[in-house]
Amino acid sequence: MISVKNLTKDYTKADGNHIRVIEGLNYEIEKGEKIVIVGPSGSGKSTFLRCLNLLERPTSGQIFFDGEEITAKGTDINKVRQRMGMVFQNFNLFNNLTVMQNLTLAPVKLGVMSKEEAHAKATELLKRVNLLDKADVYPASLSGGQKQRIAIVRSLCMNPEMMLFDEPTSALDPEMVGEVLDVMKQLADDGMTMVVVTHEMGFAREVATKVLFMDEGILLEENTPDEFFDHPRTKRLQDFLSKVL
Repeated sequence: MISVKNLTKDYTKADGNHIRVIEGLNYEIEKGEKIVIVGPSGSGKSTFLRCLNLLERPTSGQIFFDGEEITAKGTDINKVRQRMGMVFQNFNLFNNLTVMQNLTLAPVKLGVMSKEEAHAKATELLKRVNLLDKADVYPASLSGGQKQRIAIVRSLCMNPEMMLFDEPTSALDPEMVGEVLDVMKQLADDGMTMVVVTHEMGFAREVATKVLFMDEGILLEENTPDEFFDHPRTKRLQDFLSKVL
């Protein structure tokens, strides 16, 4: 579904020097896979995720989505992004709109659905995450966990073919983490293709088809959850797991 070839990402600092945050990364994501990316802060995990839908433009390399090179000049990236849902750390809900308005805005504005269809889809999804009673309230009255579940529903309202999650629980109080992870587990069970950057090792072990370990912009190790956690091959991953498990 996604093919990443020799992906490199550099940033230019204020003094004109370059920092390389991703170095020659190659990876293939198959339809239906649940890829979980872990690693220390600053390892390039979120940058890699954000390159997949070109929220970050790679410095070099190619990304293919369903056979189409989305890094090619002239690609309508907005059309591509309609097929990839994205959930951020900080919800990014519109505080001046009700929950229902937040959910129906994009599908109606982009012509994906009529108002009635979008409302019906949003209602169905709100029921699924046990938040239908919040349809007419404003985000300010919601808990962090509720906001993040609404943010996930907002992405699902576009009928995406895959979902990207950028540390979706890192801004939440500990007791709210579980309710968001439960929704993500439901999505995984339904067969959604997912790429998740997270510090939740239990989620990685339970849900992932593959776990990736990044450090200093390099994909150091990849394996099934059991092998990844029980038999880490590199010394760097062994050290990392000894600190987080």
